[in-house]
Amino acid sequence: MDVPINAVVVMGVSGCGKSSVGEAIAKLSGGRLIEGDSFHPKANIDKMSAGIPLDDNDRAGWLQRLGEELAKALEAGQKPILTCSALKLRYRETLRSAVPGLGFVFLELSREEASNRVAHRPGHFMPASLIDSQFAALEPPTGEPLTLTVDATLPIERLGEMAADWMKGNSQFSRSA
Repeated sequence: MDVPINAVVVMGVSGCGKSSVGEAIAKLSGGRLIEGDSFHPKANIDKMSAGIPLDDNDRAGWLQRLGEELAKALEAGQKPILTCSALKLRYRETLRSAVPGLGFVFLELSREEASNRVAHRPGHFMPASLIDSQFAALEPPTGEPLTLTVDATLPIERLGEMAADWMKGNSQFSRSA
């Protein structure tokens, strides 16, 4: 029996559009957007702001906290849509262990396009110089369960619709809470 999707993570490298697409999905699905970046501890933000990539140890507590936020939202009867890079399989497994039926929408983007977007993004702590480290860490979720891969260069509205349609066919989102 397939496990229904109870919550969704919008994932990908920096600059792929996680926040914008997550917001579009939340609006279309009646979900609650949870911005993963807002849960980074100050030390992580300081490190990234200085152009130093995070390592697995830096991300461990952050991912644990995100899993707790997902579980808390589900317990409150909400439909959580989390934005989180979730670059490695082990990061996704940490999140999956926190909540059953966690789906992932992977916003696939080229290195060149990601660099261009990040270089022109105002007011974010992630510098364009860290794009290479993001791609070095990226383990695409190919073949993983409950995963939708989309071209992140499509219009935000279209990406939101694609994800919302996919979720409706596989989820608790379309059922009464």
